[in-house]
Amino acid sequence: MRDNKGKKEIDLFDIWRVALKRKWIIITIAILFIVGAGIYSFTRTPIYQATATILIEEPGSSMFNIEEMFNYTPYYRYDFLGVYFNTQLSLLTSRTLAERVARRMNLSERMELNTQSSSSPASFLGQIKSFFSISRWFNRTKEVTQPALQEFVPPADLSANYAFVVLSGLKIQPVEETRLVNINFRSPFPVLAADIVNNLIEEFIDYSVEMRYEATRQASEFLNKQIAQLRNELAAKEKELQKYGEEKKLLFLNEKESSVVSKYADLNTAFTEAQIERINKEAAFRELSSLQIEALSPNIDNPVIQSLKAEYTRLKNEYDEKIKIFKPEYPDMVRLKARLDSLRTELEKEISQAVDAARTEYRAALAKENSLKNLLEKQREDVVRTNNNAILYNSLKIDVENKRNLLNSLIAKQNEALVSARLKGLKTSNIKIVDRALVPQSPVYPNPSRTVMLAFLLSLFVGVGVAFILEYLDNTIKSPEDVEQLVDLPSLGLIPLVSASNGVKKASYTHQYSYGQQEGETLEEEVINNIELINYYYPNISIAEDYRTIRTSILFSSLEDKPMAIGFTSSLPEEGKSTTLVNTAVAFAQMDRRVILIDGDLRKPRLHKIFDNTNRIGLSNYLAGKSSIDEIIHPTKITKLDLIPCGLHPPNPAELLESRRFIDLIRLLKEDYDFVLVDSPPTLAVVDASVVSTRMDGVVVVIRANKTTKKSLLYAVETLRKAKAPILGVVLNEVPFSHNGYYSPDYHGYLKGYYSSSKH
Repeated sequence: MRDNKGKKEIDLFDIWRVALKRKWIIITIAILFIVGAGIYSFTRTPIYQATATILIEEPGSSMFNIEEMFNYTPYYRYDFLGVYFNTQLSLLTSRTLAERVARRMNLSERMELNTQSSSSPASFLGQIKSFFSISRWFNRTKEVTQPALQEFVPPADLSANYAFVVLSGLKIQPVEETRLVNINFRSPFPVLAADIVNNLIEEFIDYSVEMRYEATRQASEFLNKQIAQLRNELAAKEKELQKYGEEKKLLFLNEKESSVVSKYADLNTAFTEAQIERINKEAAFRELSSLQIEALSPNIDNPVIQSLKAEYTRLKNEYDEKIKIFKPEYPDMVRLKARLDSLRTELEKEISQAVDAARTEYRAALAKENSLKNLLEKQREDVVRTNNNAILYNSLKIDVENKRNLLNSLIAKQNEALVSARLKGLKTSNIKIVDRALVPQSPVYPNPSRTVMLAFLLSLFVGVGVAFILEYLDNTIKSPEDVEQLVDLPSLGLIPLVSASNGVKKASYTHQYSYGQQEGETLEEEVINNIELINYYYPNISIAEDYRTIRTSILFSSLEDKPMAIGFTSSLPEEGKSTTLVNTAVAFAQMDRRVILIDGDLRKPRLHKIFDNTNRIGLSNYLAGKSSIDEIIHPTKITKLDLIPCGLHPPNPAELLESRRFIDLIRLLKEDYDFVLVDSPPTLAVVDASVVSTRMDGVVVVIRANKTTKKSLLYAVETLRKAKAPILGVVLNEVPFSHNGYYSPDYHGYLKGYYSSSKH
């Protein structure tokens, strides 16, 4: 069917016809896919999956304190589900954490991964699986099932190499819009899978606690050094004060006794504050100096660094996800990598600037301390000059008191750090275990039912695709629509496939589609073998009606009721033109018309065999001038149907057919007969067909369905048209019978067999 623009519309019936026609190909492909899927599922090693769930909460400050334990600390304003959360997910799949798990579990000693256990004798089922395994025959597919690495690496590197075992089966799945994370591990060993997941969670919690308290440890070490130094200085000052008092025999003096002493006390207090400020600035500077981009603390006050860190982590996660799909040379990956490097450079620059700023503040505090120290020394000289004894004693006393205050402040901070270190043993982490991993009871892979179902669906697509490819590659004529589209010729009729070589099918066909056949009436096999005269022997079966349809189409092709000379030809031999010619002639004779057949195939004649007639005198004798017209006409057993056989084989058939005597013969026969039907040779075989066609009033081209190619039909029609032959139409012969195909009982628009008729 075509639309108004000449484009072919999609016909679901054609799709069904192609699938039905190639059904055995589709069924074979489906069986191969299903069997292959079954063998694949049967030979695969079962894989088990253990799953655990953890909760990643918002972290506190990196420096733990008591108030934080009771949630008195302010809310940390940063993108928790962005930078920090993605950082934790990356840590879960880090090689360092995997090595810790391998050491903790002592994977090198696990029985499942031991080389000796894998070399134990296989069971009968295992031998069967090994036999059907693809790797057995091709030796290329290597299944990664936690290999025993012990025999390939030195013992010192076992933990690092067994980290690959942990990472190979690990999969992290964040639960959308929550802070929950599912940790999955797949392995052929269910107990090992559950153990690895649970140990991974424990190590991850320990690792997060260690990282969280690293800043506390560094601060504690710095405070210990400062306190030890201050204790020594304080002890020296106290000894100096005591010695001076004993030498001068001085009692306690009031600090208000002199303005010089008061000023000295103020300077000493300011100097002490400057020392504290310098120590704090130095601690901040040391902390910033040890910062790393990958382990950047979320509590840095610098908003620019936090913003750049968030963008850097987001781009790094995006790059890590896309690198699994695209190659690094892909343009988007190159741009993303360039942006990532740019952000890293900018972040390093900001950190460097922050370190420089902290260094500047530390140096300023140190300069301020040194300046106050110089002023304090000058003021002390004034005090000495004012009152050598009392003022010097008081100054020493004030110095001692200030150092004692500073020492108390540092000891308080050290106590905080000690409490923090003790609480670290309690593993107070923001990582919480929601569900531990249980030992899986059933494998997640392979899934035979799903694999077979997918293989079946895939086989349908492949089978139908192969069927349509074969249909596309098949360039034979299959339907009248093909003829009309190719050569723009009408179809005069269809003849079903009833050949002499399929006796069983012929009998079922004629029985099922008898047209007016009486009950109990059957066709004997010897009659079926004489298919050329089936229209004569059984005029009431459906195939006879098909020949009468051709007869009617030929009658409608001419508006004038006068004798006609019609030639029957084909593009190539063995397309059924002689059979179509004879049965069409019988159909004309049954219409009470006088019909004569001429065997114009002077090279391979056949009509005399069909009618069991002699071929001694015929057309060639007449054209050679050796016989008269009355001598070459032979009656047949069919009423009103005569025959002119070929006669003896001439050496020059084309010249005889092109002679004037052949034209005169056709003219004389048309005076005595209503229809002169000529059986001419195939058009593409010899030139005889083109010669005969120019002498006819009409030419019928017979083609064989599913055998005659489009190219041969096109060349044959072009040859006839070049000879200016009047082509009436095309008869499609040996159309395969099918209820759903081109030829069916209701193809012509009515039900054959519903009506019966004995006279035609």
